[in-house]
Amino acid sequence: MGKVVVMDHPLIQHKIGIMRQKSTTTIEFRELVSEVAMLICYEAARDLPLADKVVETPLETTTVKEIAGKKLCIVPILRAGLHMADGILNLIPNAKVGHIGMYRNEETLEPVEYFCKLPKDAAERDIFVVDPMLATGGSAIAAINRLKARGITSIRFLCLIAAPEGVKALTEAHPDVDVYIGHLDRQLNEHGYILPGLGDAGDRIYGTK
Repeated sequence: MGKVVVMDHPLIQHKIGIMRQKSTTTIEFRELVSEVAMLICYEAARDLPLADKVVETPLETTTVKEIAGKKLCIVPILRAGLHMADGILNLIPNAKVGHIGMYRNEETLEPVEYFCKLPKDAAERDIFVVDPMLATGGSAIAAINRLKARGITSIRFLCLIAAPEGVKALTEAHPDVDVYIGHLDRQLNEHGYILPGLGDAGDRIYGTK
């Protein structure tokens, strides 16, 4: 069974608090998305396996640790997930990046896929799916469905803000996926937006609000 981890780190809570404010500028919001994603990734990568490696320091030979096992691939859900991926790449620059394009039908609230491009060896990698908002859960579920259809089995989902409804839907659809959440909000409104939320993350990242 996958686990659900809600962050309680003061830095994450402080930065999300700034992001919620409607007075926060596009540039500030964009930077905060990357920063919070990096902090969430730090926790999501906590249990990655390690192996010993012998190296030469300036003074002697010693044994150090390096990440072992599968390599990483970050898969942002377009378009808002891109800046989360940028933050994670600052932490894990050797990770590969795939992309899944989804948009939400505003009438049905159902996700519509328009693009999918993954590394050829994606099935051999640990996949971090990233999207700032987990609202109804539809986009996350659809994206993970697509990954599993490609033979990918090691998947974690990272988001900045989640609604309880989205967490329930995602964990029921994919109980084997670990979920990492910056902050768990109160509920969805009648239009499927998270309350109190921070508005439309894509619009605020790209200045299209």
